[in-house]
Amino acid sequence: MNQHLHKEGLCVVDFGSQYTHLIARKLREHQIYCECVSPVEQQPQFGYKVSGVILSGGPDSVAQGGARVLPPWVMSLQVPVLGICYGMQLLVEYFGGEVGSGQQREYGATQIASVDNTELSLGHGITVWKGFKHPHQVWMSHGDHIITLPQGFVVVARSARAIAACMGEHGRVIGLQYHPEVEHTHRGADFLAYFARQVCEIASEWQPSSMLAALRADLTDQLNEDDNLGRILVACSGGVDSTVTLVLLTQIFGKQRVHGVFVNTGLLRIHDLERMEILGTELDVSLEVIPAEDVFYQRLKEQADPEAKRRIIGATFIDVFSDYSQSHQDAYGWLAQGTLYSDVIESGGGGANPRLIKTHHNVGGLPEVVPFKILEPLRALFKDEVRQLGQELGIPHAMLWQHPFPGPGLGVRIVGAVDAVKVKLLQQADKIYIDYLIEHQLYDQIWQAFCVLLPVKSVGVMGDRRTYEWVVSLRAITSTDAMTAQVADISIKHLSQVAERIVAAVSGINRVLYDVTTKPPATIEWE
Repeated sequence: MNQHLHKEGLCVVDFGSQYTHLIARKLREHQIYCECVSPVEQQPQFGYKVSGVILSGGPDSVAQGGARVLPPWVMSLQVPVLGICYGMQLLVEYFGGEVGSGQQREYGATQIASVDNTELSLGHGITVWKGFKHPHQVWMSHGDHIITLPQGFVVVARSARAIAACMGEHGRVIGLQYHPEVEHTHRGADFLAYFARQVCEIASEWQPSSMLAALRADLTDQLNEDDNLGRILVACSGGVDSTVTLVLLTQIFGKQRVHGVFVNTGLLRIHDLERMEILGTELDVSLEVIPAEDVFYQRLKEQADPEAKRRIIGATFIDVFSDYSQSHQDAYGWLAQGTLYSDVIESGGGGANPRLIKTHHNVGGLPEVVPFKILEPLRALFKDEVRQLGQELGIPHAMLWQHPFPGPGLGVRIVGAVDAVKVKLLQQADKIYIDYLIEHQLYDQIWQAFCVLLPVKSVGVMGDRRTYEWVVSLRAITSTDAMTAQVADISIKHLSQVAERIVAAVSGINRVLYDVTTKPPATIEWE
């Protein structure tokens, strides 16, 4: 899949760092195509020319048994290699240097400087940090350090405690002890772009506007190979990702073969059903609503664990789709979903021995055996790239720029057990919140905003009487790709007014909080 997506780019070997996929994200922002692969793959099959390799950081220590090693195919490509943190240590070890553990560990913002406090120059005469100020702030997160560099390698930058950057092989191998992909490293993304453009000599540009033609070619190839599987069922949530998926597939294969299904889980926001009916008409797609509230509520009864809830919701979706397919004369062989790169990442779908953050119902939440072949045409794309693709498809701006809504719906915005009463409370509070943001022109400034119903009650006073009712938390964040997120800067005046409206209108809620936690350490959704 994605063999037509781009002709040239970089490959990131993911050794398990929490920042790995930010590398790909930063490069794509500079119009440089990039994909992440696992180091356990014997020989990855790339659908494009790999002009350079980046080795990510990771939690391993090269000195420990069982640590992940440099795949043999990396050096066999004979292209420039950039090692970041653990990736740098792997390169040093590979070329005969020495890596050790001890007192040189560093965590957090750190100042580094070039060895002679001047601009740094590679062996082939290209300036590495042209225009960079020294000392230079970077983000460190390492316990091991370089003791001895390999023969022919030179130190190009140091921190107060360790070698911060090195290079060898006539400038075609570069090691950075710090993380250029995180925001805390000044001009880190510029350095990644420099490596791609100057060292790897990538001239072509990754243009998101070319995605439509590439995806059309990929999907046509893939589905023609399995043409006997027949029609395509598209799981629709009403959100951006599944909407783009439905329109994309419909424009390629037609309404006779592609059919969207919107499942009423009972975990929807107010007016979601009406909005879906309008969506089907405006976009000229085949779309049907299936009522399934009772079955979802029954299966979620007394389930408080977030992972259990996500898996139950994912499995129930499959059951509903399967029952729908079997009830129709023309069987559906494909189930299409709006899975994005960020969904795959958080569900532990990237790298070697990935660490699960949370299960997405359309990735890790699926049962092991499903009666469909899964189709995920957006799996290699980030959210903003999907929106750009949607523009190419002619989807209205308002649909593309609505806030993300999780597939499991309000089931993961009710902390703890889910029931119809709690859903109704959250629906009312959430609508008041979103309506307020729209009314005060705040909605479009925010990536995602929503209410969370907490599993606690608090004492209050209303009408001179004691109350003991539920608590909701408001969440509002800014982001570009959902991999990291900052807290939206909403004034206390606005927050207070939202709280007043919720408490006054929603019987059963008497306290409103505001979540001021970034991602990381928190995730965007609470569950």
